[in-house]
Amino acid sequence: MPAEPAERPRRRGRTPLLIGAAAVLGLVAGTCAGYVVQADRRPTKLPSLSQPVIKQATGEVEPLSAAQDREVRTDGDLRKLLLAKPNGAREAGWVPAEGWMGLGAYADEYPDPGDKFSDLDAHEFRRAAVTGWKAGGAYAVNIRLVQYRQEDSMGAVDTSHNFQDDAESASPTGSWSIPGTGDGRAYAYNRGPIYSAEAHAWRGDIAMEIWIYGTKPITKKTITDLAERQMERL
Repeated sequence: MPAEPAERPRRRGRTPLLIGAAAVLGLVAGTCAGYVVQADRRPTKLPSLSQPVIKQATGEVEPLSAAQDREVRTDGDLRKLLLAKPNGAREAGWVPAEGWMGLGAYADEYPDPGDKFSDLDAHEFRRAAVTGWKAGGAYAVNIRLVQYRQEDSMGAVDTSHNFQDDAESASPTGSWSIPGTGDGRAYAYNRGPIYSAEAHAWRGDIAMEIWIYGTKPITKKTITDLAERQMERL
């Protein structure tokens, strides 16, 4: 008894090609039909190009309120734009009592304060408003709004992008965009035994930094929601 012929492998991708061809053919046919119909119609008279003259408004323009003018808000007490400590959270010992950090104090937070001081000075560091808290025994939060003068450089955007580059090079276990910020991003490092997350974004002359450290993995929702709410206050 002769052996049955081996089954031929199925060709894949045929249906999408047919659908694509049909769509193109339909488009071409519809376009041709449209030209035929249009050719049988009488020309339509074009409207006049002249437009009525719009009178210029008179009187004084009312200035924007502080709530509407972002520069007015950020030139005031920057600490008022920080997120409030959640109910039940404990005070954090690393937050300055006044909620401010100057150039020297901010630079001291880095492994090489001297180099960081020079870098911040070159980027026209102005001031930093700081807050933070401990959420039970689960994690600790540190938030900074760092403001730059931005007379000769774009300190806020440069700083935010530099932090993002450093975060990417550290091989995070998760990376997400921060809604409503354009290019703001959040990162998590959930390898233990110390878990951490960070978020960086900017708006105008202010760079936002959020740092979270915990004893258990930090979720996407925890870091991105915190960052989104903080950026909404700017």
